[in-house]
Amino acid sequence: MRKKVWLGVSISMGLSFSFVVLLVLGTYMIASRATSGGSTGDVQLAEGTVPAAYVDLVRKHGNRCPAINPALLAAQLYQESGWNPKAVSPANARGLAQFIPGTWAAYGVDGDGDGDRDIWDPADAIPSAAAYDCALAKYVKDVPGDPTANMLASYNAGSYAVVKYRGVPPYNETQNYVQRITTLAKSFAAPKRPVAASRQAAAAIYFAQRQLGKPYLWGGNGTAADGGRFDCSGLTKAAYASVDIELPRVANDQWNAGPHPSRDELQPGDLVFFAYDLRDPRSIHHVGIYVGGGKMINAPYTGAVIRYDPIDTPDYIGATRVTKDGAKALPGPRDGEA
Repeated sequence: MRKKVWLGVSISMGLSFSFVVLLVLGTYMIASRATSGGSTGDVQLAEGTVPAAYVDLVRKHGNRCPAINPALLAAQLYQESGWNPKAVSPANARGLAQFIPGTWAAYGVDGDGDGDRDIWDPADAIPSAAAYDCALAKYVKDVPGDPTANMLASYNAGSYAVVKYRGVPPYNETQNYVQRITTLAKSFAAPKRPVAASRQAAAAIYFAQRQLGKPYLWGGNGTAADGGRFDCSGLTKAAYASVDIELPRVANDQWNAGPHPSRDELQPGDLVFFAYDLRDPRSIHHVGIYVGGGKMINAPYTGAVIRYDPIDTPDYIGATRVTKDGAKALPGPRDGEA
C-alpha cells in the first residue's frame, strides 16, 4: 500500500460530524440546482472502466446493432469473465465472453481477420459476443417491448421463451439477469448529465468517521475478532452496509457499484479509487470514502491509523457514486487486493 501524508495540521482527527453533515447537505443543495439536461447522442464508455487492451474493441463492436451499445457489451463481458481472457466456468464456458464450445461453433467470428476463430482470443471473443447479441436481437425483433431487454432475456432464457411470452418471460432468473446487466451497464457508461446525489452518503460517512484513529488491519472487517479494525475495502464495505447497501469485499470489485462522477463532480460519500495502471480498472488496489475538500477517510496501510488523507495522488483512477441497485448488480466475489 502507498504511504500517505498525515494531515494532522490541516485536518484534525477531531473533525466534527456536524461539519461533515453540512458538507453533505451543501453538496445536495448544489446538486439540486444542477440542470437535469445533458448532451444527446450514443452511449459512450466512461474513461477507465474497460481495460485499455479491450476498450477499442468494445467501442467498435458495441455499436454493431441498435439493441446493444458499448456500455452494455462491457457490462456483459465483465459479468461473464471479469475481463479474464483465460476464464473457464464449471459449465465449460471459455474465455473473455464465456462461450460454450457449441455456441462458439455457431456464432464465433474471426474478429481480427487472421483466418482463425479463437475462443480464447479477445480480438475474436469480443466481436463474437456482439454478433451473438445482435443475432438474438434479430430473432426477437418483432416481439413487443424493449429490444435490449428482449435480447438479454433471449441470452438468458432462449429466444423461444421471449417469443412465447411476447417479451421478457416470467422467470425470476431471467428477469433478474435483465435487470442486473442493464443496471451494471450504467457503471460503464459516460454520464450525459450530473450524477444524482447519494441519499445514503451522510450515514456512510458518519460510520467511517467513527472509525478514525483505529489501527489499520490488512483483511480487517471490523469484527470482534479483528478488534474492530479495518483495511481500506473492509471499511468502505462496512460503511455502506450500515445503510443497507452490500458491497463486494475487495476494492477492485467495488468500482462498478454505480456511475462514475468526474473529479470536479465529486460529492461526499463517493468511493474514490487508486490503481497501479490508470488505463486498467483491474489494477485497482485501494479505496477510500470522499468527504469533500479533496479529502477522504482512508484506511491506508499496516502501521497507520484510519485518518483523513488527500485523494489527489498519481494513482487516483476515479470515483464511484454507490447505488443500491448498482451494488446488487455486481457479479460474485473475485480474487483481488483488499
